[in-house]
Amino acid sequence: MNAKGAAPGLSVIGLCKRYGETVALSDVSIDFRAGAVHAILGENGSGKSTLVKLLSGVVAKDSGEIVVAGASFHGREPRDFLAAGFATVFQEVLVAPDRDVIDNVLLGMDDMFRRRIPRREREPWVRAILSKISRAPMALDAALGDLPLAQRQLVVIARALAREPRVLILDEATAALDHADREAVFQEVERRARAGCLVLFISHRMDEVTRLSDRISVLRAGSLVGTVARDEASVEDLLAMMAREPALEAAHV
Repeated sequence: MNAKGAAPGLSVIGLCKRYGETVALSDVSIDFRAGAVHAILGENGSGKSTLVKLLSGVVAKDSGEIVVAGASFHGREPRDFLAAGFATVFQEVLVAPDRDVIDNVLLGMDDMFRRRIPRREREPWVRAILSKISRAPMALDAALGDLPLAQRQLVVIARALAREPRVLILDEATAALDHADREAVFQEVERRARAGCLVLFISHRMDEVTRLSDRISVLRAGSLVGTVARDEASVEDLLAMMAREPALEAAHV
C-alpha cells in the first residue's frame, strides 16, 4: 500500500458505455471496499473488459460517476488513473520485447529528469519484487521478447506491483502461469489486500475466483446482476447468476 495515505474505497455509480449501437455497460453501480479482493465474473461480452478499461483511463465513460475515497474522480487518461494510485494488468501481455526484464518492470516509472530507483538499486529492487511472485529465478538482463510467455506475464504483474498501487486491477492476469507461480501471485495479492490495497480480480476460472475473492460481482450483457460475499454463494449460485437475465435492481453486500 502507498505509504502516503490509506487505501481508498472505490465506487462506480451508473456507469454507461456504448460503442455505436452496442451497449457495453448499462447503469452499472458497484461499491468496492479497500483491503479486499473483489472479483468480477461474467461470460464473454458481459462488460468485464469495458469496466477494466474505464477504470484504467483507456476509454472514457459516456455517463455515470467514479468515486475514489468519497470524492468524485474526473480522470480521463491512463496517467490520471496511475497518479491516483491505480495499476492495471490487462489480458494482453504488454511489454517492450527488446528491453531487458529490469527496464520492463520499471517501464513508465521514471520521468525525464529523475530516476525513481537509483541505478545501483534497480537490479536488487526488481529481483525482490519478482521473488514474491515467481518460484524460479529470472535472468534480469534477458530481452523480454526472448523469454517464455509465463515469465513475460510475471514481469507485467511485477510492473504493476512495483507502483505500490492503492487499487490493483488484474484482468485474466494469471492465465499463462503454472500452478506454483499462480499460487505465489495469489499469496502476494492477499498480502497486499491485508495491507489495505483494493484488488479487482477478473478471471474466467471459477476455482480462482472462489479461492481468492472476498466479494464477487456478476455482469451479464453489460448489466450488473448482483454482488455477493464469497461465503454466501456456491459455484452453482454464481453460474446461475451468470446465466439469468440482469436483475432490475442489483443486490449489494
